[in-house]
Amino acid sequence: MPKGRASLNWNHRLHVARDTAEGLAYLHFMAVPPIYHRDVKSSNILLDFKMNAKVSDFGLSRLAQTDMSHISTCAQGTLGYLDPEYYRNYQLTDKSDVYSFGVVLLELLTSQKAIDFNRASDDVNLAIYVQRMVDEEKLIDVIDPVLKNGASNIELDTMKAVAFLALGCLEEKRQNRPSMKEVSEEIEYIISVASTKAV
Repeated sequence: MPKGRASLNWNHRLHVARDTAEGLAYLHFMAVPPIYHRDVKSSNILLDFKMNAKVSDFGLSRLAQTDMSHISTCAQGTLGYLDPEYYRNYQLTDKSDVYSFGVVLLELLTSQKAIDFNRASDDVNLAIYVQRMVDEEKLIDVIDPVLKNGASNIELDTMKAVAFLALGCLEEKRQNRPSMKEVSEEIEYIISVASTKAV
């Protein structure tokens, strides 16, 4: 894990998530034609000195045809972030970016890498590891200890909300995943809840 990420408090991480989600939602819904990034990952999210996040590296991006539901292409992207449906059928949709963003949310929440061979062999993939922990009702155990220590009940609740939002983004079937616009709105709501914490 890169040094410096641990220094991001929960508020900073939520704002990184929001800025990134808004950027991707813009590409999917406001750009004409829509743009699919195709390589959403933490290293392609840049922070300025005010901690504002910007989506970068559009080398794999493609313009979507407005009359097509997907783009057929050879599977490209980064291991650990790649939409399993995209990898199987070579069809790229906006929901492929949603899947990758779900992995980024888990990284923000856990401070762990998307792929880490230091984890147990069944848990190398962060998305699979977190899903297993949730299935075992151990979600709290995957949250970055730096975030958990001293966190208020509201902050813990918002951390859990982000985890479940991430898992929604990581749904196996793309039609079950939210759109980036819906993800952006949900993060905005979570931020509003987090801001009500007792001073």
